[in-house]
Formats: sequence, structure tokens, C-alpha cells
Amino acid sequence: MRRLTITTVLICLAVAAGPTWAATPVEVITDAVELLTVGLDARKDEFAEDKDALYAFIDGILLPRFDREFAAGAVLGTHWRTATDEQKSRFIAAFYSSLVHRYADGILEFDTDRVEILPFRGAPKRTATVKTNVRLDDSTKVPVHYTLVNREDKWRMFNVTIEGVSYVRNYKMELDSQIRDSGLEKVIQRLETEAGLVASE
Repeated sequence: MRRLTITTVLICLAVAAGPTWAATPVEVITDAVELLTVGLDARKDEFAEDKDALYAFIDGILLPRFDREFAAGAVLGTHWRTATDEQKSRFIAAFYSSLVHRYADGILEFDTDRVEILPFRGAPKRTATVKTNVRLDDSTKVPVHYTLVNREDKWRMFNVTIEGVSYVRNYKMELDSQIRDSGLEKVIQRLETEAGLVASE
């Protein structure tokens, strides 16, 4: 897991893009890689100097293709049921924005030659997992699996699992402890600050 800190970032953010809502889960992944590559080839130097431009680039790819509500609900777990509508809305925005800001730098190291998308087996239903291998500098292949959900006839990504470790499960454990210690409102406020949605005190 440690070796893939940067890879986690770039794949998790890039994978959700696709050209059409009718795309299959594999097409969503494949087209996302291509779309990200085109943008980086043309603007990589600009993004390295201008983080706001990088954030906007990532957001333009990710926002329409990432199921923010489904991912947020999965991460909050039981806390989602007790949250107010306002808290849910704020958590969705803060969680998504904090992901973009936290992992944006990894996008700059994206290399499509390192990604091998494996054949999809079975017929996708409500959820589907697309399996890939990512080749590291030492030629080691690391399994990176993406889980997508089909809601309203739209395939969108909500989870990534690296070497058997799910980011949704990790975030859920991390935030559950924080929420139990300080409450959901405090956690939302911290995420909003990290994401730049509110000014830090």
C-alpha cells in the first residue's frame, strides 16, 4: 500500500471519466486513461506551476463521473443515517474536494504505459469491478481494482482497492474514529478547511 501512494491518487481520480453514459465499466476506465493522458501531454508544465488549474482539470474529468453521494454514504456508514440533510450535503462536497486537493500532485506522474486493464469477466449488474495492474519502477505489477455503481443508467466509480486494501474501508475506519471522538460536525468542518471551502482560523 505504501508504494502506491501516488498511484492511488492518480487512478482514483482519473478512472471515473468516460465519453458517454452508455459506456461499459471497462470503457469508462479505458477512456478515462486516454482523456487524462491527452490533457497532461498538453498542459503538464502548466499544472506543475498552477495548482488551481490542476484542480480544475481534475474536477472537469471527475465530477460528472464520480458518484460522490454513493461514495460519501459508504464512507460515513451508520453516521450517514443520523446526519442531517445539511450535513450530508456539506460532507459530500468537503469529502470530494479534499480528495481532489490531497491527491492532485499524483496526477502529474501519471503514465498510461504502466496501466494494464484486464479483461472483464461476467455481466455487470448494479456494481462492477474492473481489474488492472500497475507496473512500478522495479517492474513489479500491483493489482488495482476499481468498483463502479450503476445508478440511473450511469456507471460511476466510487471505490478503488489496491493490493486488497479498499480506500472506502480505510476512510470509513479513519473517520468513524474521529466522528466518535469529536462528532460529525467537527469532522466536516476539518474537511471543509482542508479542501479550502472555508477559511482556516
